[in-house]
Amino acid sequence: MADSSFDIVSKVDRQEVDNAVNQAAKEISQRYDFKNVGASVTLSGDAVTMTANSEERVKAVLDVLQTKLIRRGVSLKALDLGDGEPKASGKEYKLVGSLKEGLSQENAKKITKLVRDQGPKGVKTQITGDEVRVTSKSRDELQQVIALLKGAEDIDAALQFVNYR
Repeated sequence: MADSSFDIVSKVDRQEVDNAVNQAAKEISQRYDFKNVGASVTLSGDAVTMTANSEERVKAVLDVLQTKLIRRGVSLKALDLGDGEPKASGKEYKLVGSLKEGLSQENAKKITKLVRDQGPKGVKTQITGDEVRVTSKSRDELQQVIALLKGAEDIDAALQFVNYR
């Protein structure tokens, strides 16, 4: 019998992110507590920019955006905010977050080490580019690996499991 396998990837659904940003922008334009504070959220390429006239308002805009992302099924690990503190830019404050796609070498190595140390013995991992292939003779072992990775907190990436064969 042939080996079963799946790939671990980190991808972001651009359409869902775009929809979440548009919903957040609409809510911000309609909410009373955001009136006359210059609050806005925009998406351009891989960067999400949040602006307002005070640090607290920028953080409130971020909270609205995060709520919309969660509702749309986008992991918050896909949004990299740096230190997460708004920067003063003239009379307003800005917070720029970038969308992360693909597994970094560092995260791929963490995943392979975790599977090797805590996963079932018959499981093999292989890093190919920005994804990790996991193979095993038993599909049950692959299910155990998926459960193990879903419970891991130290991996700083939104993981998806694709090509399950």
